[in-house]
Amino acid sequence: MTKLSVNINKIATIRNARGGNAPNLVEAAIKCEEFGADGITVHPRPDERHITRQDVIDLQPVLKTEFNIEGYPNERFMQLIRDIRPAQATLVPDPPETLTSNAGWKTIEHQAFLKDIIQEIQALGVRTSLFMETDADHIEKAAEIGCERIEFYTGPYAEQYEQDREAAIEPFVLAARIATSAGLGINAGHDLSLKNLKFFRERIPDLLEVSIGHALISDALYLGLENTIQLYKGQLSE
Repeated sequence: MTKLSVNINKIATIRNARGGNAPNLVEAAIKCEEFGADGITVHPRPDERHITRQDVIDLQPVLKTEFNIEGYPNERFMQLIRDIRPAQATLVPDPPETLTSNAGWKTIEHQAFLKDIIQEIQALGVRTSLFMETDADHIEKAAEIGCERIEFYTGPYAEQYEQDREAAIEPFVLAARIATSAGLGINAGHDLSLKNLKFFRERIPDLLEVSIGHALISDALYLGLENTIQLYKGQLSE
């Protein structure tokens, strides 16, 4: 079954709005695991507007599932990976001021930079994943430079889903075949929700993991965190 990694950035955003430690991020992450999450994802930004470096340090010793740290691989991020050594580092091409991840790597243009970064991360025993769009040439280059997985940026799929879900999924089906043929594992994330997740999973049979934060935490406000995680897990079941 496709694994569900819960992105807890939004929980940190709520906490930071008032200061203090409510909601308690570490407790929330532990509850997500208890309620069925297969992993926890964080994306610390340079301005620490949600997840902070201290959050990542606090989470590392208590998590029992896979820890996935996302971010742009500058020296600050790389030092965090060296210190924490999570299960997976997902590299995204975001400049510091970006509100949310909304584009994938151009691996052809950045191949030398990414290859060195990937080799360093793998030497730490950490799996690498590149945040990618559906361009075949860039996916093939991702395999050439040595990463183990790609994470599809699924924003365009989510935007088009209600108008024409077949047209929305087609580029991802084709890209997934290319990725699998190249030996890459497939993750996905961005605007996946209870509306569109099941169809995506059904049409991308080799999907290993989804990372979901905004929609899941929003749904939890109405449905409760435990129930929401189980609903998302249900969308990923065979």
